[in-house]
Amino acid sequence: MKIALLILVSALFTAAISGVFGMGGGLIFMGIIATFLTVAEAMVVHGAVQSVSNSFRAYLLRDGICWNILGWQLLGALPAILLLAIASVTLNKGQLFLALGLLPLLLWLPKGWLQGDAKKPSNAVLCGAMVMGLNLTAGVAGPALDFFYVKTTLTRHQIVSTKAVTMFASHMVKILYFGLPLAASAGLGGLPPWWVFLLAIPAVMAGTYIGTRLLKHFSDVGFRSISRYLVTFIGFVYLLRGLSLLGFL
Repeated sequence: MKIALLILVSALFTAAISGVFGMGGGLIFMGIIATFLTVAEAMVVHGAVQSVSNSFRAYLLRDGICWNILGWQLLGALPAILLLAIASVTLNKGQLFLALGLLPLLLWLPKGWLQGDAKKPSNAVLCGAMVMGLNLTAGVAGPALDFFYVKTTLTRHQIVSTKAVTMFASHMVKILYFGLPLAASAGLGGLPPWWVFLLAIPAVMAGTYIGTRLLKHFSDVGFRSISRYLVTFIGFVYLLRGLSLLGFL
């Protein structure tokens, strides 16, 4: 019961964070549930809850979605899915937290170093491959996705809505990628009860609604600055956690 309540409260809180910044919420949510569940179970729960959060956020901001960018991203995501399915890559908890902690470093690359711009087709293809690859290994790809958006000329509404569609599709793939092998081997008994997922829907929708309402109070410049520092702080905490689990601290 305590884990179920924790999942619901954190789903509400992290959905609000993602509603404002378009990222960060998924990173926090993964860290919480990965502490109590196995990696495969955490991936399924994270994918299910975050897909609701991202789909509702995309609906609320649907006028800002850049569908042309999404099309190019799809071309990069498909081969990434195929390669990872063949390799069957799965991280343990220490490696998972280490990966989560290192992801925000992408946001601090000096200007001009692998600078990404999702408006450029070649960059969008690379974005799709990176996001799908990271989401199917580390479970979260927000910082990598943001790397291709914070330096564009898109508005904050276009950024958040387009990223929301990207992550929704990525999470749906993640559910199948980890859920099918989990059901075939250990079964789904380790997952939270069905009513937790049911109650998570209104919790995520409420958090997303609150977040998107708060979004209008930020300027485009302030939005980009705050989001980068937020994700970096979260990454630092996870980096320490990963090093601890791997026996380095």
